[in-house]
Amino acid sequence: MTFVDIRDAIVKLGLPFLGAALPLPGGAAIGSALAAAIGSPSDKPNDILDTLHKDADAVQRAMEFQTQHEETLLRIAVDAEKSASEEVTKRWQADMMSDSWLAKNIRPMVLIFILTIYTIFASMSAFSINVTQGYVELLGQWGMLIMSAYFVGRTVEKALKK
Repeated sequence: MTFVDIRDAIVKLGLPFLGAALPLPGGAAIGSALAAAIGSPSDKPNDILDTLHKDADAVQRAMEFQTQHEETLLRIAVDAEKSASEEVTKRWQADMMSDSWLAKNIRPMVLIFILTIYTIFASMSAFSINVTQGYVELLGQWGMLIMSAYFVGRTVEKALKK
């Protein structure tokens, strides 16, 4: 089990900043420090989670650890997001400098395709034609992901630069 696997369990215990930071690069060091702070037998994710589930005092110590290191945990999360955003920007810039028409246009084409299919499904629903719910949900998730990359991603990237 890795810190990615236990992220949700840690967040459910009321430790959102730890949950966000542990799976990121450098999370193992945070895990080691957390293990020492809560009295876990080792810094393995399983041991940390077991300690947190079995000992209410360990959860309290983890909350104190999170409070003491909140700024560092937030900085790690922001730096990871900034790095990921920069990599996406580099990839998009490389695509735009390519001689390939497809490389330059694949993202807009996918966005148009997803929106077109979603509109077709909505129209079918208006005429009482049933579409399998799983397809609609999947298409909606893809649409949100693509829209976020296009419209939210650039806004966040510009805000991080400031």
